[in-house]
Amino acid sequence: MKIAFQMDPIGDVDINADSSFRLAEEAQERGHELFFYTPDQLAYQEGVITARGHDFTVQRVQGDHAHLGDEREVNLAEFDVVWLRQDPPFDMHYITSTHLLDRLKETTLVVNDPFWVRNYPEKLMVLDFPDLTPPTTIARDLKTIKAFKAKHGDVILKPLYGNGGAGVFRLDVNDRNLSSLHELFTGFSREPLIVQKFLPAVSKGDKRVILVDGVAVGAINRIPAKGETRSNMHVGGRPEKVGLTERDLEICTAIGPLLKEKGQVFVGIDVIGDYLTEINVTSPTGIQELERFDGVNIAAKIWEAIENKIG
Repeated sequence: MKIAFQMDPIGDVDINADSSFRLAEEAQERGHELFFYTPDQLAYQEGVITARGHDFTVQRVQGDHAHLGDEREVNLAEFDVVWLRQDPPFDMHYITSTHLLDRLKETTLVVNDPFWVRNYPEKLMVLDFPDLTPPTTIARDLKTIKAFKAKHGDVILKPLYGNGGAGVFRLDVNDRNLSSLHELFTGFSREPLIVQKFLPAVSKGDKRVILVDGVAVGAINRIPAKGETRSNMHVGGRPEKVGLTERDLEICTAIGPLLKEKGQVFVGIDVIGDYLTEINVTSPTGIQELERFDGVNIAAKIWEAIENKIG
């Protein structure tokens, strides 16, 4: 197959952690042809969705892990699969790219389905499952957020469309910074904030469960660094081997059919204790850590699901 990756610069990735690199590596091993371009090189030109980028190959040598061919412009409708893999922020640039990629649906499989990536961003999709999630409020209004904090005492405040643990704050019962943080966030962004009841179980880890075509295939636990509330690996969280509990499987059984129906082939959900906190569909991570811990080729499972869809 002909595979295009829409992602952040491939030369900057960590080959021992990046899921896009692992997906490209597995695709190459399966005999597929690879093409890379960054989101700013995606375009609509008189009815044709194009991208300017490079044919490429990969190898597991950090610093020499991607060999790019000469730059060329391609018609993405001539590809079998396009991977939507750039990291957030989930801003209008990101949203516009989903609108453009959505125009390929008659000829090309876009993974994950851009229509539902756009309409089910990670911190909003969980709202369909209130019985699985901690108490949550989404608001820009300070009075509403203050009322939620007064009710629950110890809360987590974060940008609605953030990622990687950036801008995440724990505000305990003694905190006096809510108004200042609200002023800071609203001063540079028109987006709402999300506030959730703090879950003490995060000290034991924030579990990342990987689902392929709606089915759980494994999990890793992410332990916060000493003195940290956030467990994201981007900010020093330590991955550990962990199994799936009955509650994890209950959550996956509840959300899996919706993910499969909406074309979300590769998804990473976050579970703290017994609660689902996020459903990550934009550019989930965790493949390589899970493969090392469990000895299972998760990338192959993802490609098998895609190849079955292509037929």
